[in-house]
Amino acid sequence: METLQEVIAAIRPLDAEKQAQAARYIDGLVKPLNSLGRLETLAIQLAGMHGLHQLDDLKKEIIVMCADHGVYDEGVAVSPKVVTWLQATNMVKGISGVCVLAKSTQTSVLAVDAGIDGEPIEGMLSLKVARGSGNIARGPAMSRQDAEQLMLSAARLVKQRAAEGISVFGTGELGMANTTPASAIISVLSGCDPHEVVGIGANLPQDKVPHKTSIVRQAIRVNQPDAADGVEVMAKVGGFDLAGMTGVILGAASCGLPVVLDGFLSCAAAMVACQIAPEAKNYCIPSHFSAEKGSQRALEHLGLKPYLYLDLRLGEGSGAALAMSIVSAAGAMYSQMGVLAETGISLKA
Repeated sequence: METLQEVIAAIRPLDAEKQAQAARYIDGLVKPLNSLGRLETLAIQLAGMHGLHQLDDLKKEIIVMCADHGVYDEGVAVSPKVVTWLQATNMVKGISGVCVLAKSTQTSVLAVDAGIDGEPIEGMLSLKVARGSGNIARGPAMSRQDAEQLMLSAARLVKQRAAEGISVFGTGELGMANTTPASAIISVLSGCDPHEVVGIGANLPQDKVPHKTSIVRQAIRVNQPDAADGVEVMAKVGGFDLAGMTGVILGAASCGLPVVLDGFLSCAAAMVACQIAPEAKNYCIPSHFSAEKGSQRALEHLGLKPYLYLDLRLGEGSGAALAMSIVSAAGAMYSQMGVLAETGISLKA
């Protein structure tokens, strides 16, 4: 059976020749040069992905990793921990935020129990490692073996869904207190102080943010993660939902398929994925600029510019759901627009 190293080894650079061909083709469409801006850039990026054989009518799916976190016990979140289980149940019913937004862009949602601290939810796929990760303020979130296994399981899930016809993946998450480990990951991998990254998450009162910052700082001090080892960073200061998302990104890239990132949490997972496999970045499509404080740091580190600025901070994959329409638009432009040479239009002066 395939190993995580084999998944990583399968990630190939984008096809530069196909991208050059796509750029020339787009320049010949019935429009002024570069008039569709970043939509053209996105279509060229998609054209270079070896897993896509056409850009129109792509089946899209957001995989939402759901898990609880031991660091919740440090008072870094205001919502009751049971909300993870309750909202995952709503997701399975199709009534959560990401589900209704995804429906509007003809995108399916697959909720996965990666480590919810609760009983199994009927109808929900399980890759469960344990009922919640360890408290990163006191020790590691999980063992290195568990981190690698969960990334691999998530990558295998993506490969299975790709074989079943999904061409565009999105990342989503659900887990009370999960902005705390995400902040720790971003701080470690970007080399910046937690104060620059830690925000209010799901409406943490502003006067409690310094405490949350101190917990992130404590987690880094206690665990001493090596920034040059993405798997270790995830195992020591991450969480099961974040590890699962990292696996989704690696899995999509190994299939040569695009993965639409959501916000703050997705960017933390993408930073780990790109540390492990730098080539994975070419398959990442940033959806939106999250209202969470550390998003700018994460996006700068990744060198990615989001498409949407809507002040979203729901998580779940909600921004990825909205950005799926942009991916569809880029594909439609490329596949359906008329060609200048065939219409008798000349744009030359």
